Amino acid sequence: MIKLLATGVWICAVALASVYFSVQLTNKEEPVQEDPAMFGGLETVRGEVTSIPVISSGAVQGYFLTRLSYTVDPAKIQKLSVPVNELITDALYTALVGEPLIDFPDMERFDLEAFKTHIRDTLNERVGEELFHDVIVEQIDFLSKEDIRSNVQQGRSLKNNPTIDRTPAPAAPSN
Repeated sequence: MIKLLATGVWICAVALASVYFSVQLTNKEEPVQEDPAMFGGLETVRGEVTSIPVISSGAVQGYFLTRLSYTVDPAKIQKLSVPVNELITDALYTALVGEPLIDFPDMERFDLEAFKTHIRDTLNERVGEELFHDVIVEQIDFLSKEDIRSNVQQGRSLKNNPTIDRTPAPAAPSN
């Protein structure tokens, strides 16, 4: 009789323990992994084409043509009181004209990653929080004054507009 009672208590204890541990395992919260920054939550803002003069030795030596896009937090960008494109253009002018990041005579050493990081950090510092997460280069070109003159002399325009032929047309014969 005692054996039967001990067996019953043993079965109840094992059943209660198994139910308790199974409930504990199913109630564990899985750690929530945040999506990487490029897979959601951010919005890409496409910048405008910006022409920035390169000044060296007191004269304009050429122009940088840039188009940069930016990944930003859409909830935070709605709170800005300054338009984003104007803020970005100002940061580009400050970086390339005000505090020249590019050594004009030695343009072979242009560090694109350092340029992108500098622009992003400058914009975030100006806003006061991390709003700009990444800078994406769509276009960055340098046109020297000689390149521009050569294009104009060959009849090409920079805006893909047809140039006007200034040579007078031959007079039509009068009847």
